[in-house]
Amino acid sequence: MKRLETIKRNFGIRNPEFGMVLVFMFLSLGMFAQATKELPKPKQTTRILFVFDGSLSMYGRWQSDTKFNIAVKLFSNILDSLHAQPNLELALRMYGHLKPIPPQDCSDSRLEVPFGKDNIAQIKKVLRSTVPKGTTPIAYALSQAANDFPDCYNCRNIVILITDGLEECGGDPCAVSTDLQKNGIVLKPFIVGIGKNFRDQFECVGTYFDASNETGFRSALNIIISRSLNPTSLQVNLLDAFGKPTETNVNMTFYDHFSGIPKYNFIHSFNVKGLPDTLEIDPLITYDIVVHTIPPVRKDTVKLTPGKHNIVGIDAPQGYLEFKTTGNTTLKSLPSIIRRHGTEGTISVQQFDQVEKYLTGFYDVEMLCFPRIMANNVEIRQSQTTTLEIPTPGIAVIQKPTNGYASIYQDKNNQMIWLYNLRDTPQLQESLYLQPGNYKVVFRSKYSNQSSTTTEKSFKVEPGQTVNLKF
Repeated sequence: MKRLETIKRNFGIRNPEFGMVLVFMFLSLGMFAQATKELPKPKQTTRILFVFDGSLSMYGRWQSDTKFNIAVKLFSNILDSLHAQPNLELALRMYGHLKPIPPQDCSDSRLEVPFGKDNIAQIKKVLRSTVPKGTTPIAYALSQAANDFPDCYNCRNIVILITDGLEECGGDPCAVSTDLQKNGIVLKPFIVGIGKNFRDQFECVGTYFDASNETGFRSALNIIISRSLNPTSLQVNLLDAFGKPTETNVNMTFYDHFSGIPKYNFIHSFNVKGLPDTLEIDPLITYDIVVHTIPPVRKDTVKLTPGKHNIVGIDAPQGYLEFKTTGNTTLKSLPSIIRRHGTEGTISVQQFDQVEKYLTGFYDVEMLCFPRIMANNVEIRQSQTTTLEIPTPGIAVIQKPTNGYASIYQDKNNQMIWLYNLRDTPQLQESLYLQPGNYKVVFRSKYSNQSSTTTEKSFKVEPGQTVNLKF
């Protein structure tokens, strides 16, 4: 009530009814302004699935203790550092820890701790109570990991594989990893090889880190966590013909280079300082960037440095194309086909009353008026407007006596050049824009079965004038 009285007092409102209407208008506008404020996008959740080797070989000695005990101790320290990390969920899958060998059980893998918040203590408890005993079904474990990630529209899925050996069950970890990535289930996995360098065997699976000693293991985990969680920024400079980042206001699609799946769409913008806007995107993906200029341009295999500000330059010099008539008449619903000079493929259809941007270069333009007008080798220059001018058309209003078959021809040097077939609809009158010149319309009623009943009328179109034709 105080707010209502304040508004009425400030605006000198005395009529109660009018005052209430005006007050509620102001309140509605205020609520609308608040509702239309840009809401920040929710932060993306990072989900890390640790696939941990619990096979018998992890019982082997490694420096100060067994490989398994050292790995669990160092891994637990890393987990402790993630307690306060926002928008992070962890899970643990193990393999080779359920069935002793012999015999060999190649389905020995289980999700021990599903994704959730504040489950670090549970993960550490499972690891402390595990006794390595089985075989090494890496491909099987990775294939089962696909089911460990619940559906999530705003999540990024990461797999970190910790192992001291190679596949022992005849599976193909490389093929499984490729399938997971191409289907957009996980990003490129990380692999930490304990005690021995398995780089040649695991490079096809993901990004490999060699942990030949305890220090290397700790360092590898720290690097992986840093790459996975540290914010990474990107600035895309859309370069003009002079190499300056002056182009903007065009959509950019970021595709996962490996899977081909589109990951982001950003309409390029400048910030308050007049510089290309800063984007926060996933640094673990290699991107193919398509800038949707006309025609589009792309930059493939763009790799980012995690945790840093990255700058990518893409050549996108542009100018403008517009149309006008000699009499400055505004024409609507008159499209033009735009092609790269000397090519057949259509890159754009531009309306006559539209101004459009194109990459600098040469184009062939086909204006779909009657008759069509061709303009070849039209040059678009950086930041300049190229204007194509056509004669001011006239209007032909053609009225048929009944439904029938009718067509319009350009009468040029005694040649009949077909332009248009009139529509056979209940509406017997049709209006067309025609370029100045000589024309002929030919008509026969659909109710007549004699060709000799065909009639024709010749007429001339003057710029900006209307011609009425009645049969």
